Amino acid sequence: MLTARTIESIGALRQVHGGLGQPLPRASVNRISGLMETLVALPYAGRAELAALAGSLALEIDDLFPIAEALHILEFAELRDGSLKITAAGRVFASGGVDERKLLFKEHLLRFVPLAGHICRVLAERPDHCAPRLRFQIELEDHLTRHDAESTLRAATAWGRYAELFVYDDKARMFSVSLARI
Repeated sequence: MLTARTIESIGALRQVHGGLGQPLPRASVNRISGLMETLVALPYAGRAELAALAGSLALEIDDLFPIAEALHILEFAELRDGSLKITAAGRVFASGGVDERKLLFKEHLLRFVPLAGHICRVLAERPDHCAPRLRFQIELEDHLTRHDAESTLRAATAWGRYAELFVYDDKARMFSVSLARI
């Protein structure tokens, strides 16, 4: 039997993981990683108010929020009522080496960012394992403004490259699967 709290959690997950048209914040992997490392260390020990965290990092709250939002979307932290709480996966990421971090990031990206999984599926289905950026841009514009679609695709591209989900050629504006994955 579902409790009210469970139903509320399911609703919150649907809002966070909103499908292909889910806007992604502009947050680099370096900033995402750095915030997780800061959050697990003292004096925070896994939990912090955003205002206090912004002050100690010498960031404006408007600069910190997209990074916190990325942690929330990727389920490395919970963002609620102005505070950020690291998850178990966030702790594992923060304490891991480069390869462990990439693997965990890849798993979370595929699980919680529908656009990343969609790009991978399209590349896997194509005989040459390539797809133009414009194909995904146009799809996103069915759900988002042009600006938000561009920003979301930029974030997904950077995160996917870090996780080694795909290769992106800036000059050709093409996604492809690395030869090691074929």
